Amino acid sequence: MSVFEIIGGKKLKGEIIPQGAKNEALQILCAVLLTPEKVVIQNIPDIVDVNKLIDLLRDLGVKIEKTGHEEYTFQADDVNVDYLNSAEFKKKGGSLRGSIMIVGPLLSRFGKGYIPRPGGDKIGRRRLDTHFIGFQNLGAKFIYDDENDFYKVEASNLKGCYMLLDEASVTGTANIIMAAVLAEGKTTIFNAACEPYIQQLCKMLNSMGAKITGIGSNLLTIEGVEKMHGCTHRMLPDMIEIGSFIGLAAMTQSEITIKNVAYDELGIIPSTFQRLGIKMERRGDDLFIPEQEKYEIDTFIDGSILTIADAIWPGFTPDLLSIVLVVATQAKGTVLIHQKMFESRLFFVDKLIDMGAQIILCDPHRATVIGLNREHQLKGISMTSPDIRAGVSLLIAALSANGKSTIHNIEQIDRGYQHIDVRLQKLGAQIVRK
Repeated sequence: MSVFEIIGGKKLKGEIIPQGAKNEALQILCAVLLTPEKVVIQNIPDIVDVNKLIDLLRDLGVKIEKTGHEEYTFQADDVNVDYLNSAEFKKKGGSLRGSIMIVGPLLSRFGKGYIPRPGGDKIGRRRLDTHFIGFQNLGAKFIYDDENDFYKVEASNLKGCYMLLDEASVTGTANIIMAAVLAEGKTTIFNAACEPYIQQLCKMLNSMGAKITGIGSNLLTIEGVEKMHGCTHRMLPDMIEIGSFIGLAAMTQSEITIKNVAYDELGIIPSTFQRLGIKMERRGDDLFIPEQEKYEIDTFIDGSILTIADAIWPGFTPDLLSIVLVVATQAKGTVLIHQKMFESRLFFVDKLIDMGAQIILCDPHRATVIGLNREHQLKGISMTSPDIRAGVSLLIAALSANGKSTIHNIEQIDRGYQHIDVRLQKLGAQIVRK
């Protein structure tokens, strides 16, 4: 198992380009199963979770060719649906949570979609009811093999319908959309997720011949079509990486320019970091973060302690709450972090407390951070990355800390961040993979 060894307390400087969006990639890669024609996807990040999904598609019989830098061509003209019953699929499909999104397109095009219980981050309950209830609404039969933890949906003819999603699940919405595009008649999805990832998926599907309206809202209407064709699609930059780099610059008092951020797709991410006192400047489509000795957390109008909570889009994404929390440890002021969606995502704060941060874990969903105002520098320690986002938060803490830190289980970080050590080294970070 690899580790990162980090010598912290160094100011960084330079430009960094965010990778393609991980969460978008996991959706649009599954969409290639909807057509036998060639699909070209650009700006694909070279990260563990995405590479696992590409391998899974290849095992299903999809012809895959790397045609350029971060560009691939996919052609699903000879899909082996029988592979879904193999022991190898049950093992591979269960190692990646994003694999759940192959079910919708397979069900839509081939009348069956199977998946073992997916893996992924250990951040609390992440139920799949929304996916399968949606498939059932379209006319699919749901079968659960309790002994093998194996899910099956089958249908000879999907039919459009009205449905109200029980939660605005991003992956659930994506899966149901991909099932509905080839269904007979009209499908209306209310309480749909509307993150940029979903918008990108819908735009891609429309370029493949789908008829989706309401993109960007929580009410989607899909007119089923008989077939889909190929397209070329370019992915957005990863807004979670962009937020991570904003936090990195602030914590390490660094001057960093984040290039090509697709600023108009970032929602309230910049303004949320600004409420922590972090200065930034938009320069065209780049985001410039100046060197900043200190930053002060805002308060509510009446002077009460600021609360930063996650919410469905266009609210603040839960994937960046861990970053906000670690950045607040060196701010002036106090903030309450409220992680509503996942009950285990804040448990990494014990590592930050060991580093000298002042944090009160109120319950599994809330933590109060009392900023140190840089009067006491965090100290380097040995720690373990529990999940992707907490792992990067600990990495940011280590880069700002005094002395040497060691981060174990960095495979979690590699699942979501592309060659992060090499890219940080170019900014001047002292980080070594061992």
